[in-house]
Amino acid sequence: MMCELSIIIVTWNTRELLRACLASLTRHHGGLSHEIIVVDNASEDGTVEMIRRTFPHVDIIANATNRGFGAANNQAIARARGEFVLLLNSDTEVTSGVLRSAVAAMREQPDVAVLGVRVQHPDGSLQLTCFAEPTLVNIALQVFGLHRLPWPAWFGRDRMRNWARDSIRDVDVVTGCFFMLRPRAMEEVGLFDEQYFFYGEETDWCRRFRAAGWAVRFVPAGTIVHHGGASAAMLDGDRGVLLADGIVRFHHKHAGAI
Repeated sequence: MMCELSIIIVTWNTRELLRACLASLTRHHGGLSHEIIVVDNASEDGTVEMIRRTFPHVDIIANATNRGFGAANNQAIARARGEFVLLLNSDTEVTSGVLRSAVAAMREQPDVAVLGVRVQHPDGSLQLTCFAEPTLVNIALQVFGLHRLPWPAWFGRDRMRNWARDSIRDVDVVTGCFFMLRPRAMEEVGLFDEQYFFYGEETDWCRRFRAAGWAVRFVPAGTIVHHGGASAAMLDGDRGVLLADGIVRFHHKHAGAI
């Protein structure tokens, strides 16, 4: 049976953050008919057992190995039955009204393939989660921590720092912490490119949607809280390697500007 919203969460060793995320969905689903599909990428912290014990209504896909972000989401998308699909990070918490408002925006704007909303850090400050497609120079600065130096403003323009995220705007990329999708657009463009393991997959997918004539849009339809980087922090030295791999893969595939 079809529902209004399929909520997909990929997790890897983030049990307590996921618990808070699922609890927030219980409180703030906004009366939408929905399903929740959690894909566990071989966690070793009791995540699957916690879900089965505390949230028995959640559909679980328990992978024997860590398949990466894109491939795991693709598994759940293939199972989803919603009018719309929401990819939500395990280290987020939704707030009152955001899901209903985002679904309403998707219905009102049929040209949109991907929709993002306002994201805050736990302290209430704004998190920059939609941006212009980055160049290799801007990404390299971030990889090596050089973006903290007093470079000219154009080095950071891909982050759209001068925009308060208080107006509707088409953007190049919406990050995957809250990534609402239209199934018809996915049918046309395809799913995540599984060659990306942990970084670059959203940028690639957004590029493909835009190339097919779909909009990638930010709408200030509500707010979520994003703790940020929970799974990435556990990658230790692998994080930089995976980030570099995603960057090179994206620019090789799309011949991006340097």
